[in-house]
Amino acid sequence: MTAILALADGTVFEGESFGADGEAAGEIVFNTSMTGYQEILTDPSYCGQLVCMTYPEIGNVGVNEEDVESERPWVEGFIVREYWEEPSNWRAKESLAGYLRRHGIPGIQGIDTRELVRHIRDRGAQSAVISTVERDPRKVVEKARQVRPMVGQDLVRRVTCAEPYEWQESTWSWERGYGEVASERGPFVVAYDYGVKRNILRHLVRLGCRVRVVPATTPAREVLSWNPDGIFLSNGPGDPDVGPYARIVRELIGQKPIFGICLGHQILALALGGRTYKLKFGHHGGNQPVMDLTTRKVEITAQNHGFAVDVDSLSGVAELTHINLNDQTVEGLAHAQLPLFSVQYHPEASPGPHDATYLFERFLHLMHQRKPLV
Repeated sequence: MTAILALADGTVFEGESFGADGEAAGEIVFNTSMTGYQEILTDPSYCGQLVCMTYPEIGNVGVNEEDVESERPWVEGFIVREYWEEPSNWRAKESLAGYLRRHGIPGIQGIDTRELVRHIRDRGAQSAVISTVERDPRKVVEKARQVRPMVGQDLVRRVTCAEPYEWQESTWSWERGYGEVASERGPFVVAYDYGVKRNILRHLVRLGCRVRVVPATTPAREVLSWNPDGIFLSNGPGDPDVGPYARIVRELIGQKPIFGICLGHQILALALGGRTYKLKFGHHGGNQPVMDLTTRKVEITAQNHGFAVDVDSLSGVAELTHINLNDQTVEGLAHAQLPLFSVQYHPEASPGPHDATYLFERFLHLMHQRKPLV
């Protein structure tokens, strides 16, 4: 079946459908990861976006029950150069196309993704539509022009949990798969769910933490009434400068150690009085070089964000700890006096390199420093 991908600037690509029939609209971005499309599809940070994979062959490992980062895929649509229907992987339980169809997500294959990525890189991320039902490209372009831009959108409310819950699953190993680490005396962490990835929670449990995940709008006074040892601010989609999230976090600053990742990093910066801005095409993939300015070591990181923190807006309030070596944008912040820090990238990977998992240990150390002896 023919499918059309139309961008708001009038650019049109024609290819073949390999997912659900229908239309999908959102901001179009590209991801440079070579593996891990299932984790990408289920990352809630991609809510509201059409994702183009730069790696040419997608689908050849199928879909399984373990490699998911949330309860469902969140991308609006999926774009690949060449789709493989028959997976070659002993863990596969389903084809990628079947998975997309089951969740109502259109996919398009057979287009020149190199040309599309160069276009996004040069012109910037923009609204787009994938359609398998409209044959007139001009009409699909017009639909793309009606799509609401990412700036000003509060997408956290779409992906956050409805009720608090306890998380006990630890990281994966070959011998046991995902295990559980029971800990009655480990640090108690409250994690704000702005669209949290499961592997973040697994890393906290791996270190012996007791983890309670709460909705994004949970009042600060309620969280503080539980007397946690630390507060975690998760990744998530949309514009960080909308919604009540920074105001809530502002009430938590100085009360408990805080660690933020991705959107949580941006919300923490806003709570400290800083500003954020939209990047031209964002950072999406598993090969972004970042320097830890506290150690001068370079790590290769997984990233997925379209906004960034304006470092000058936090002058005298927070110090720059990590920097992106490609474009010099802010990748990490810490407060000089208060027990808080954050990073723009994803130390939990899934998919991506594991260079930055030390940050979870840094958070654990921060909590132990503040935890009174019993």
